[in-house]
Amino acid sequence: MPLFILSILIQVALVIHIVKTGRSTTWIWIVVMLPVAGSIAYFVLEVLPGLTQSRAGRSAGKKVQSVLNPNRDINQAANNYAISDTVQNSLRLAEECYSKGMFEDARALFEKCLKGLHADDPDIMLGIAKSDFELGQYAQTRTMLDKLIELNPDFKNQDAHLLYARTLEKLNNVSQALHEYETLHEYYTGPDASYYYGCFLESQNQPDSAKTVFEGILQHAKNAGKHYNSMHKDRLRQVKNKLD
Repeated sequence: MPLFILSILIQVALVIHIVKTGRSTTWIWIVVMLPVAGSIAYFVLEVLPGLTQSRAGRSAGKKVQSVLNPNRDINQAANNYAISDTVQNSLRLAEECYSKGMFEDARALFEKCLKGLHADDPDIMLGIAKSDFELGQYAQTRTMLDKLIELNPDFKNQDAHLLYARTLEKLNNVSQALHEYETLHEYYTGPDASYYYGCFLESQNQPDSAKTVFEGILQHAKNAGKHYNSMHKDRLRQVKNKLD
C-alpha cells in the first residue's frame, strides 16, 4: 500500500476517533494540516494516556516514547544522580547505562553501590556480572556469580542461572555448561534459555539435537497464545531463522 494512501487512512481513522470521543475539533485541523506530526501528537497526547491504563497500553506507550525521545530515561536518571548521589539513583542510572550498551559505566555504578548495607545485595552483584559478561570478562563474571550464590544461597533468578550457563560456555567448560542448559531448558520461562541451549548444541556439532530444541520452541509458542508470541517476537524470529 502506497504511503500516501496509508497516511490518508490514518488521518481518517483519527478524525473519526476525535469526533466519536468528543475531543476538541481543533485536533481535526491539526491532524489534517500536519499529517505526520499532527497524527503523532494526537496519539501521544490524547490516545496514549487512555491506553496506559492497561498493561498492553503501558507497553505501547513506552515503545512510542522510546521512539520519540530515546534518551529520555537515561537523561532523567543522570539528572537525578547529579542532584542526589544515592544508591537508588546510582542503580537506576546503572540500569539505564546497561540498557544503552554503556557497560563500563554500568559496571562502575553497580560496583560503587556494592558496599555497606548493600555489600552482598544479589541484584547489584548480578548487575556487575551482567556488565562483565558484556565486556567479555567471563572469568570475572563467573567469580561474581559464584560469590553471589555463596552469600545469597536462597537467591533464585532464572536470568542469573542462564547467565551462568552462558559464561561456562564462553569459558569452554562444556560439560558443566551442558548440564546447566539442560536444567534451564526444563524450567525457564520464555524461549531464551532453550534458544541458547540450541545454539550451544550447534556449536558442539549436534545439529539434529539443536533442530529438535528449536522446533520445540516454535511448537510451544504456537500453543502459548498471542501475548507470549508478542512478548518474545524477536527471539522467536531468531529461532525461525535457525530453521530456515
